[in-house]
Amino acid sequence: MGGRFIIAAALWLASAVIALAEVLSPEELATHIRAPMSMGAQISDNGVFELLNSGGAQAGYVFQTEPMAPLPGFSGAPINALVVLDLEGRFLDVQLLTHNEPIFVSGLGEAPFHAFMEQYRGHSISDSLVVGTPYGGASDGSGLVYLDGVTKATASVRIAHESILAAALQVAREKMGGISSGPPAYPNPEIDEDLTWDSLNENGLLTHKTLNNGEIEALFEGTLWANDDPEASADPDAPYLDLWIADLGPRSIARALLSEGTLRELDRFREISTFDEPILVVETARHGLVSPDFVRNTAPDWLGAEQNGFPVALRDADLFVQLSDQVPEALHDGTAMILRTDRRLGFDPAAPWTFTVQAIREHGVFQPQVGSVTIEAQVATDERFFVRPGETRRLSPFEEAIRNRADDLMVLAAFLALLLPVLFFAQSRLAGLRVFTPVRLTILAFVTGFIGWWGQGQLSIVTPLATLQAALSTRHFAFLLYDPFSLMIWGAVILGFLLWGRGLFCGWLCPFGALQEFAHHIGRFLHLPRLEPSRTWDQRLKKLKYVALAGLVAVTVIAPGHMDKAAEIEPFKTAITTFFLREWYYVAYAAFWLFLALFTFKGFCRYLCPLGALMAIGGTLRLRRWIPRRVECGSPCQLCAVKCNYGAILKTGAVQYDECFQCLDCVTIHDDARQCVPLILRARSTKRPPRVTGHPNEVPAE
Repeated sequence: MGGRFIIAAALWLASAVIALAEVLSPEELATHIRAPMSMGAQISDNGVFELLNSGGAQAGYVFQTEPMAPLPGFSGAPINALVVLDLEGRFLDVQLLTHNEPIFVSGLGEAPFHAFMEQYRGHSISDSLVVGTPYGGASDGSGLVYLDGVTKATASVRIAHESILAAALQVAREKMGGISSGPPAYPNPEIDEDLTWDSLNENGLLTHKTLNNGEIEALFEGTLWANDDPEASADPDAPYLDLWIADLGPRSIARALLSEGTLRELDRFREISTFDEPILVVETARHGLVSPDFVRNTAPDWLGAEQNGFPVALRDADLFVQLSDQVPEALHDGTAMILRTDRRLGFDPAAPWTFTVQAIREHGVFQPQVGSVTIEAQVATDERFFVRPGETRRLSPFEEAIRNRADDLMVLAAFLALLLPVLFFAQSRLAGLRVFTPVRLTILAFVTGFIGWWGQGQLSIVTPLATLQAALSTRHFAFLLYDPFSLMIWGAVILGFLLWGRGLFCGWLCPFGALQEFAHHIGRFLHLPRLEPSRTWDQRLKKLKYVALAGLVAVTVIAPGHMDKAAEIEPFKTAITTFFLREWYYVAYAAFWLFLALFTFKGFCRYLCPLGALMAIGGTLRLRRWIPRRVECGSPCQLCAVKCNYGAILKTGAVQYDECFQCLDCVTIHDDARQCVPLILRARSTKRPPRVTGHPNEVPAE
């Protein structure tokens, strides 16, 4: 009975651990993204999602650590955290999701663990992040960035730290480095060579790095920590660092360096950790390998690695190391460790990499300031020991994004290839169709459904503002290439500036503008009253959008950190990007403009849209007056001016192209002998059918 109880309890405990380590569903994960950002589509098999800014453009990446770096904690279950990175590899957010670390479950409580996660915000994956604090709490002064640990839970937070960095670096390599995913290189089991200590050295399979006291003193020269090592000053020629490094992945190398007992332990380790690459490090001088605070089975605080510009996550394999008899006695007397790094996280053992050692010094007595210099050793293991199942090709971010959205891009290209020529060569025929309104609403439905909700191609003022911000600071514009779908729309819009002004986007390609137009037709169907300002007030209100644009530009220049919040003046993210699944006040704001559109024709577009203001400015590039006019337009005929829902035709008959949305209603009137007053009067006077085009009194479009 007691045995059954123990088995049942063990099964219950195992199920609890599994439950606590469960990966969140995309729907659950999306609720953890802080506004104004949101989670977009999944872009990787291992659970990486797009991070979308308030305009719907990709701003980074969202992922959980467990699928990519399932490092077991003290409970045996991984610590799962949410990580949000921007496109430059900077942490925007890190949140604890699930764990079963005993010290936090039944001891300290989870609050310190959550507080530890909050420290990542604002740091970059390229920073030298270290768990701990400089001695005495003094400022550091070195290149290290310290994250305050949690007392009594040092190992747990270090494991969490390693999980976060390992997962982030994998995303960085796959997405920011433009490397197409593929199987990593691994040791070739068919290679079995009888190697000796001498042959290891002759073939460059051992890396040896030495520094004496005088050389390390020279590295600290000119800093606060110069001359702070009495031993180095007393004997400059004595060895400071005597480091040996070897990749133990190839069994031929491991057999030559390790004793039979250690080799058997390593073989058992390989059976469990099939993706880990073991690295042997031996140090025989006075530097050592780890600090006194080092905890086994975690990352060594003084040691690191880099490859292709990205850090490589190292971790103690927690194996007892005994070297073989053929290894020189001096190495037996030194300090030896076997580290491991996961090949799935981007480490390529068949390519050169850099091993780094931090030399630490303290200055002062009561609150010493800690400083460090980095010592580098270049490591390379002959490719003949490895198998590369599939060669990977570097993809540019643009190529990768195009590949991910090839089908959507083809549909969008076909749509634009049809719409633009029709508007350019056959706008009169299109406007003259008896079913023009249903045809236009069908196109707008496609724009709302496919371009907006499906393709997330709602253009936003955030993109030009981010471009301005980049021009003022980094001058890197690669982020524009991460969304080729929106980029294709921007290309069409810029071409439209030359041909029609702002009308192409505002009238035909804006999903939120389309929603407002649908609301207008619903209002007419329900016979709701029209609430339109007078022409004087209409012209005044139209200037508000330029004020909004100027305000956003000022925020971008003066307080760029508040740009996303300020850009919420656009309801696009709420209505299109998130389909109204946001906080109630954002939904109420977007719903207000759609409700107003039942009574006032496209009020947001006409009066407040900052993107519309920018489009109007861009429309000054227009090369022609494409709306046909007659000499009678404006005097005496005012029909087009009265019928224009946008108020874009003046009493003089002239067209305000900066306010024209290319709805083609005036073109329909101009070409219709039953509506155009000059044509009706001419028909009555001549008592014959009027000629629609080519009349001597007609002013042709330029």
